[in-house]
Amino acid sequence: MTKNNILRITGKLLLLFITLLLFGRCASIGAGPQGGPKDTIPPKILSLNPKNLTRNFAAKKIVIQFDEYFKLADQQKQFSISPDVDVLPVLKVKNKSLEITLPDTLEKNTTYTLNFGKAIVDVNEANALKNFSYVFATGPELDSLSISGNIKDAQTGKPVFEAVAFVFPLARDTLFGKKKASVYALTDSSGNYKINNLRADTYKIYVLKEQGSDKIYQQSSDEVGFVKDPITLKRDTQNVNMILFKEEAKVFRINDRRINADGSIMLSFNQHLKNPGITIMEPKNIDAGKIVKFNKTTDSVKIWLTDMSFDSTKLSITEDGKLLQTVKLNRGKKDTYNRPVLPTDNIEANLLNPNKPLQLSFGIPVTGVDPSKITLMEDSVVMKDFTVTKDSLELLSYNFNYPWRADSQYDIKFAPGAFTAIFDAKNKEFIKKFQLAKRDDYGTLGVKIEVPEPNKQYLLEITNEAKAIVNTLVVARDTTVKFANYRAGKYFIRIIYDTNKNGKWDTGDVKAGIQPEKIWNETKELSIRANWDRNETITLPKEQ
Repeated sequence: MTKNNILRITGKLLLLFITLLLFGRCASIGAGPQGGPKDTIPPKILSLNPKNLTRNFAAKKIVIQFDEYFKLADQQKQFSISPDVDVLPVLKVKNKSLEITLPDTLEKNTTYTLNFGKAIVDVNEANALKNFSYVFATGPELDSLSISGNIKDAQTGKPVFEAVAFVFPLARDTLFGKKKASVYALTDSSGNYKINNLRADTYKIYVLKEQGSDKIYQQSSDEVGFVKDPITLKRDTQNVNMILFKEEAKVFRINDRRINADGSIMLSFNQHLKNPGITIMEPKNIDAGKIVKFNKTTDSVKIWLTDMSFDSTKLSITEDGKLLQTVKLNRGKKDTYNRPVLPTDNIEANLLNPNKPLQLSFGIPVTGVDPSKITLMEDSVVMKDFTVTKDSLELLSYNFNYPWRADSQYDIKFAPGAFTAIFDAKNKEFIKKFQLAKRDDYGTLGVKIEVPEPNKQYLLEITNEAKAIVNTLVVARDTTVKFANYRAGKYFIRIIYDTNKNGKWDTGDVKAGIQPEKIWNETKELSIRANWDRNETITLPKEQ
């Protein structure tokens, strides 16, 4: 074989080898996912040097070895050391280890707690190692007392998951809301917490459910709870339970402001107002024609102006006639608005409650109705004896009145222009189809309420499965009430201990030391069956 032939064959073999190698790599890269369950396990600690809970601690560095690669997430907000030090420890990730270099200013005969919160997470899925603390003492004694308890939501009574329970020594309680909590624990799925390695001292105890994660109470966004009286800790203390609530803002502020696509103005507030007012300050000439609708909790408002020719408008918000804030909104001269005149209704599953009129609720104020453009058909026969009247309580609603009959099919055709709204907006054609529900499909719930104390006031609320309130009444003494003509379904009762007798639930106030009004949720499900009267007795517990 000639030298050239040998070179030619060798070259071909080399080319084949490279091709096969590249193909194999491409096949490997292009392979689909291997599947399997998603990783939900956080990093696991394999070793600690020095060991946790070491006494007479003299090391300059702590090394924690994990079973997988990890990273530090939101370290500045999640990591803390207690007591405070002038220079914070330095945390450094090295492969699967965390090295913590300690400052040279540690006090003698002191127990230190390094709390990592949710800072340690795995690299792939960010699963957090929660509630991990490293504790050591620079002297022979280790602080070992604990406080534990449970956290529930003030309104629902349900346990709160991942709330931050923490303590401040009474001498440093003025730092609440100013400084990050350094001694804390997160609640588990049952709302339980336990704060360990505390020294004998007097503490104020708090809990936060944060929107952020800085461990500092932000009244505008966070929920809070507290124990009113300080606790002098001499031994492990259990059942330090707290109720979590959202405080009413101390200073009024407009949270949101905008001109909607239909030209209405929307404002939302950080407070529930009691006697609010809206005045158009500029241009003054359009104030008289404004239409205003506050929501039921009076923490937002919609305003319709009948003249939108302005470049900007200035509004004032008042409470009992006292000015709270003014706000200015701008609009472009070429801005256009879409004002659909299409109502929602109270028909459920093509059935109308026989105890209520047909109600049509619009998104903008309706100024006129033309009955000649409405065709009502009962079993395909045109009927004339109906009326359409404005609801006396609901600004945006109209009631369609007719002596409906059971077992009949109703079709109502609303031709274009049947309803005219502000700015001469008119509806497009729409049709409503339904039958009258049978009265036998509804039941009655009779409830006997036995109150624990005279001269107290209670608010009884009936809620449905969706927890929406369907009825409310005031109870001041033992009484029996009937809730008639309820559609068959599951209902629940909750009682508000209306301490100040103002007819509504009041939240708490941390600074004033006021807890939210207690809410008692009846755990018994009160099912209402069709064509059935159910009677129950509920004995309210005494307020604790």
